[in-house]
Amino acid sequence: MASILNQTQELQESSKVLGHVRCQSYFLFSGESSLSDASRAVLYFLGLAYCFIGLSAITARFFKSMENVVKHSRKVVSVDPVTKAQVITYKKVWNFTIADISLLAFGTSFPQISLATIDAFRNMGERYAGGLGPGTLVGSAAFDLFPIHAVCVLMPKAGELKKISDLGVWLVELVWSFWAYIWLYIILEVWSPNVVTLVEALLTVLQYGLLLVHAYAQDKRWPYLSLPMSRGDRPEEWVPEEVDTPKDDNDVHDVYSDAAQRAVESGNKNIVDIFSIHSASNDTGRITYHTVADNSPESSTKKVKAKKNATVFDTWKHQFVDAITLESSESKKVDSIYLRIAKSFWQLVLAPWKILFAFVPPCNIAHGWIAFICSLLFISGVAFVVTRLTDLISCVTGINPYVIAFTALAAGTSWPDLVASKIAAERQLTADSAIANITCSNSVNIYVGIGVPWLINTVYNYIAYREPLYIENAKGLSFSLLIFFATSVGCIVVLVLRRLIIGAELGGPRLWAWLTSAYFMMLWVVFVVLSSLKVSGII
Repeated sequence: MASILNQTQELQESSKVLGHVRCQSYFLFSGESSLSDASRAVLYFLGLAYCFIGLSAITARFFKSMENVVKHSRKVVSVDPVTKAQVITYKKVWNFTIADISLLAFGTSFPQISLATIDAFRNMGERYAGGLGPGTLVGSAAFDLFPIHAVCVLMPKAGELKKISDLGVWLVELVWSFWAYIWLYIILEVWSPNVVTLVEALLTVLQYGLLLVHAYAQDKRWPYLSLPMSRGDRPEEWVPEEVDTPKDDNDVHDVYSDAAQRAVESGNKNIVDIFSIHSASNDTGRITYHTVADNSPESSTKKVKAKKNATVFDTWKHQFVDAITLESSESKKVDSIYLRIAKSFWQLVLAPWKILFAFVPPCNIAHGWIAFICSLLFISGVAFVVTRLTDLISCVTGINPYVIAFTALAAGTSWPDLVASKIAAERQLTADSAIANITCSNSVNIYVGIGVPWLINTVYNYIAYREPLYIENAKGLSFSLLIFFATSVGCIVVLVLRRLIIGAELGGPRLWAWLTSAYFMMLWVVFVVLSSLKVSGII
């Protein structure tokens, strides 16, 4: 954020001894400033990595709650015209496309949105904007486009192909994503250089609504508003059932054990559990979800009774019990004592996050909405800590704040995007949501994450001063935008070639998946290096 970057520069100038910059700021204790800069940098980097683990855990919980929200159906009663009998059906409340753009993209972009909005209120009365700076904005866009694609392309199993089923909707989302950054350039460099007016801020926010309408029109194939493209088959369920995915105790997403998830499932047997163990039946291909335990009839009967008698209190209690459990039943089955110790140590490392996130209510309350909102609040809180740590890293190392913004800050605030897209690429039969989250998150970052703070500040400035909102360092955005557009074209071209050659954007032969992933990461490195050299005045 611009204000955070300015604070970093002020901190670096606050104490100089014989020309050496000494950072006097600290994270928790004033005694931190007595440590060497190298020691503090190591500690802050470790704290940053630990926050990323926490973001992974809470984002998985967020995704779980969102599944419950999207799965919600409404009862529709109709009369059969022939038999005159009542026919009861259940229709999904949420449209898949709108869920991808609003719930998924908005939720995973909530760190940027909340931090920018809070910063806007803090800068109320200032004539200069304090929202997300150019480095964080374009850095987040690059992180979303390149590293997240690099991860998602590897998620399907070897040889498995996952493609976008509705190319029309993806093209609409992609165009709006690119237009968001073109619009940002027009505002800062063309229409009113270095100034944001009330009209520009209002138009920025309204374009998010236009994105929703246009994407829905494409999904429903409205005449004159949609591209004439056929839609592929997409599963009826937003998150279909998995097949043969063993549970891994080392997964950082697995912050709730079988016991907690069993209780969650008791509220609605149709809710698919991300972390449950499951298998396919012999003939029908239906998926039967069960827990890793004794498969005897007596044990199965007890499980059914336990599920029926479970309450919300029991569910919540299981979450806390699991949070303080260091060795699961599956870990005890491991023969190697060293591996058991390693797994227990990893659970000990995760314990603080597990205890904290156990306060998130179970997902079977209010169709998942309460857990959804609480997860967003936790995501925002952890992201705020990430921004503070990156601020301190820049302070103690002397690295240009905008270089930190391109890398650590962009990665920290975009980490929920990575985790959500990764889970979607693993869980869903198509690539729609995984890739839609990437493109739509970039749109949301501009239309909402920047539009709302700008609207707040421009309205205040217009009422108080009759002046627009001024932007500092607007020129620094031009070069980064040019590099972003050039590298993003290279990314989209490869996705199109994969679709034409192997038939899918994600997965495929393992060698080609790894080569594609490495290429995407190379594009990100090119963007970061060139942008960092530019803001540092080297090129």
